[in-house]
Amino acid sequence: MGPVRTSALLDRVQRETLRYFTDFAHPACGMARERSGTPDMMDTVTTGGTGFGVMAMIAGAARGFIARGEAAERIALICGFLERLPRYRGAFAHWINGNSGETVAFSARDDGGDIVETAFLMMGLLTAREYVKSSEPALAQRIDALWHAVDWAGYCPTPNAMMWHWSPRHDFALALQLRGWHEALVAFVLGAGSPTHPIDVSTYQEGWKNSPSFRNGRVYHRIRLPLGPELGGPLFFAHYSFMGLDPRGLCEGGIDYFAQNRAQARINRTHCIANPGGFAGYGAAWGLTSCDGPTGYEAFSPSHDRGVIAPTAALASMPYLPDASLAALRHFDDYEGGALWGPHGFFDAFSQQAGWIAPSHLAINQGPIVAMIENHRSGLLWRLFMSASEVQTGLSRLGFTCSSGNVA
Repeated sequence: MGPVRTSALLDRVQRETLRYFTDFAHPACGMARERSGTPDMMDTVTTGGTGFGVMAMIAGAARGFIARGEAAERIALICGFLERLPRYRGAFAHWINGNSGETVAFSARDDGGDIVETAFLMMGLLTAREYVKSSEPALAQRIDALWHAVDWAGYCPTPNAMMWHWSPRHDFALALQLRGWHEALVAFVLGAGSPTHPIDVSTYQEGWKNSPSFRNGRVYHRIRLPLGPELGGPLFFAHYSFMGLDPRGLCEGGIDYFAQNRAQARINRTHCIANPGGFAGYGAAWGLTSCDGPTGYEAFSPSHDRGVIAPTAALASMPYLPDASLAALRHFDDYEGGALWGPHGFFDAFSQQAGWIAPSHLAINQGPIVAMIENHRSGLLWRLFMSASEVQTGLSRLGFTCSSGNVA
């Protein structure tokens, strides 16, 4: 495939996927709906997915898929809704009713704030602030007010521990501490960089990193994995925080984060090529992550492989494995005569083994497709997010350095 055709295909997947956050956005509030294909969830909007959608809209505006002014108007609509919502120590709930603004409990005791979802939202909003601060200063100021209100330290019952959830009814009863290696790195960077409610550095050093599941160092398929669980875990670990955090040359404590993410992507792909489960279609198709499956949503990975491929896994890995990700894109484009294409980009997942294609799209899987392809193509979202002074402060406080000059 020549460069012109490749560029056109990348344009198509970004443009079509962006429609999830424009055409399918909740009409009353502009936030991203949690998912399509589930009629009783049409009014449920998602905090983290909205942050991803804001980043997707910025990429879309830069590509000319939507007008810059339209992107700003949509982000302003979202901010206006957020300004009216219940907040929990300044943070937002995971799920919200897009009409009423009421919190939708994610589980029995998860009826308050979610600091990781809020971190993904703020990652998107700070990226937007850097994009619009010259042309739309009033919008940038509104974003600042939302950002400054988040009480990151309020999610730390002790200085060396950050908890995922806090509820006025249940306090820290869920007791889910952010530690080990998974998608939440950006919560520590933003918490450390907050100009109003910063976390203690020990939250990162003694909480996040001081866990048996943080360091790995073992070799899988002849690939050494520095961090994380057996065989790497679901591939979104390499995507969510790194939609904004530029991993190129990003280092801390002897860890090269680009090398970490590339190793996880290579292990994930090599596992699919080796295909120990003997699933139909593997090889040309690869990419295991959390997504819908024939029996419901699951965290698929090389250690929990059920023959379900999610296009987001390979496509959002394009900065790490460009050739392999492009090959997967071509396969998804051609699969069964285009059967993977839905109204808002590729459907969430499929299993050739089961003869099944998901009837759904999910915000948290569609957003990384647009954003990470854009970071592969231009580095735009990385440049914007990393240019925020608070991000630089957070990275510096936590001890990160960057050989490519992204970190002061």
